[in-house]
Amino acid sequence: MSKLRNNVRLTGNVGKNPEIKTLENDKKIARFSLATNESYTNSKNEKIQQTTWHNIVAYGPIVSIIEKHVEKGKQIGVDGKLTYRDYTDKEGINRNITEIVIDEIILL
Repeated sequence: MSKLRNNVRLTGNVGKNPEIKTLENDKKIARFSLATNESYTNSKNEKIQQTTWHNIVAYGPIVSIIEKHVEKGKQIGVDGKLTYRDYTDKEGINRNITEIVIDEIILL
């Protein structure tokens, strides 16, 4: 039941090759962008396509799958949760970022 409270499922195309980093204790993290597309017809009967970009983050064993099989342009499905974090950039400016931390991936 707890998954119903914060669950995100997306199918889209990978925007750039995943960035893989090794953390303490040899744990790995993967980060990449995912584009989802929606289309609709406006009042002038024109087809409009809208692309939304999502920041994807993965930890643990799923990173091995991402490392081997995920690359720019590939269509995938992901399941995870929505997270928010704050950080200070190189210029000392506080930034906020929305990310989807995934725990499942489907290679399409």
